[in-house]
Parts: sequence; C-alpha cells; structure tokens
Amino acid sequence: MTTTLPDARLDQLLARHAEIEHALSASPEADAYVRLSREFADLSPLIERVKALRAAERELADARHLAEDAAGDREMAELAAAEAAELEEKVETLAHDVRLALLPKDAMDERGVILEVRAGTGGDEAALFAGDLFRMYERFAALNGWSVEVMSTSEGTAGGYKEIVAAIHGRGAYAKLKFESGVHRVQRVPETEGSGRIHTSAATVAVLPEVEEVDIAIDEGDLRIDVFRASGAGGQHVNKTESAVRITHIPTGTVVAVQDERSQHKNKARAMGMLRARIYEAEREKRDTARASERKLQVGSGDRSERIRTYNFPQGRVTDHRIGLTLYKLPEIVAGDALGDLVDALVTEYQAALLAEAESAGWN
Repeated sequence: MTTTLPDARLDQLLARHAEIEHALSASPEADAYVRLSREFADLSPLIERVKALRAAERELADARHLAEDAAGDREMAELAAAEAAELEEKVETLAHDVRLALLPKDAMDERGVILEVRAGTGGDEAALFAGDLFRMYERFAALNGWSVEVMSTSEGTAGGYKEIVAAIHGRGAYAKLKFESGVHRVQRVPETEGSGRIHTSAATVAVLPEVEEVDIAIDEGDLRIDVFRASGAGGQHVNKTESAVRITHIPTGTVVAVQDERSQHKNKARAMGMLRARIYEAEREKRDTARASERKLQVGSGDRSERIRTYNFPQGRVTDHRIGLTLYKLPEIVAGDALGDLVDALVTEYQAALLAEAESAGWN
C-alpha cells in the first residue's frame, strides 16, 4: 500500500519545532514561554513520529541497497531482502501514524462530557432501556478511569429513567463518546409481556463537550433564573427550601433545570454548566450544517434524530447502522465491557474518512 504525505509541510513543521526549542532555551519572558511551551507540546508527538518515520525510511533504503549489492551472495541477499520487507511494514505503519497526527484536531476532544439520555417511544420499556444505556456508559467511564457525576434525573414509573443528565469527567472522554449521540433502538421481550412478543423501543442520547466560561460568552442579562422547591418521587425527601434552579437563556430559548442537590448554589453551578454545553453545541451544529454541502462525514454527523444503533436481544446482536457493523456480543456491550469495540470502530471509520478527504484535497 502506498502512502501520500505532504513532505514539504513536514519539513516546515520540523523546522518550526527546532525553532521553538531554540527560543525556549533562550529563556523568553513568562507570557512567551507559556505560549511557546504549549505549541512545543502540541507539536512534539507529531515530530517524534516524523523523525521515527524518516529514520525507518533511511534504514529501508540501506537494506534495499544491501540486497542489490549482495546479489552474488545469496544468503546475504536473502537476509537483506527479509530485513527490507520488515522495514517496509514499519514504514507503512509509521506513515499512517503521521497521517493521523496531521489530521485537524477537535478542540474539545480532550474534554469531559455532558451526557443526556432520554426515553423515547416505548413507554415504560423505553425508560428501562434508557436506564440500561446510562449504566452502560457509567461502566465504560469507570473502565477508562473517568468519574461520573449525576446532574439531573427524572425516574420512570416502572424503573429506569425518563431522563438522566450526568457529567463524565476525564481527559479524552469527548473524543471517545462523541459518536454516541443519536437514537438508540432496542428490540426485546419486556418482563411484563406474557405472550413473549418482541417490543421495539427507543432512547435518545446526546453527548456534549464540557464547556468552560472562556469557551463561550454568556451575558448575564440574557438569563432568567427561577428558583423553586424540588419535587421528589411520591413526595419523599422533598426539599423544604427553594433549592431547585431553572435557567432560561432568553435569546435562544434554551432552558435547563437542576434540582438534585440540596444547595441552590450547587444546582445553579450545574445548570450553568449544562447551559454552556447546550449553547456551544447549538452553535457548532449551525457551523456544521453550513458546511454540510462541502463536507459530509456520516459517522460524525451527530444528528440526534438519526437512528444510529439497534440492540437486538433475541439475537444477541448490536448493529451500528452508520458503519454497517454488527457484533454478536450484546450482553458484553450493554454491560459496558465491550462498548469500546464499537467506539474504536467508529473512531477508525471517522479517521479514515478524514484521511481520504485530506488526501483528495492535497492536504491543504
């Protein structure tokens, strides 16, 4: 397999990396030092890959020359040819790594996420399925060393959730979970179904990056903040004080409400985090829609009305419709233990689409 790489651009990046390294060694002023250090850290992983690639390319050239020069020595020629074959694979792998490192980065990939799971069509069964999905993500988060903080819940009458919103804190959570947004469909026999008939239900998932105040400006004058008494299931554990908070962003009509904490201050802080995430995501969706005619990457569309996955319990399979992948390990996926298999496949497909786009555009 041949690889195409923008060698001139790689030379420029190598030169820039060396230039920054020299500037840092000259003890610049504090502001410049911080800026240069950040750029140096961002470039370093790519530069390491480029240097490793070029070293391997030199070794490959040497092995090929040795194989040609040793034409009269069969044993030496065979050894050199075998080494060249191994180096060809190494060069191909390193070149692929460099191409991936050159792809534009999503500024939010390293962030945590706001996860929203809502029951869709299917009544009680949909709420139970929403609960299953949330526990799947909760387990997946634990396996990745992330923490989960429930921000808002509305429980279903028979269990599960009509809606649950949680923050998943951990580096790289958004990069792995951002393709989970959309409609998840389940096909199974509910426990309350006596005839054994398979029901189809659905839940929607939204994955938003955690957004900081510096990422998006929200004018306090555009907010209407209401406080009220939290309501509890069956009237139990209801706050006697007005600790629940509802925030309305008047220009966009975005409304968030949090009542899970007994502290009004904590509920307001959580609500503001949710509001920033939703407004930021709405703005990003506008930008994506505006360029959709030029660029359509199906895996990364993030359309929440799109049916992205089906969990078929009778057949023990999970199918992701965007990439046509079916895995017959439903129990392990729903438990969260094998969700990574789907996540990795989605990320790989998305990267392949980006690579094809970059190469067709000549890496411009």
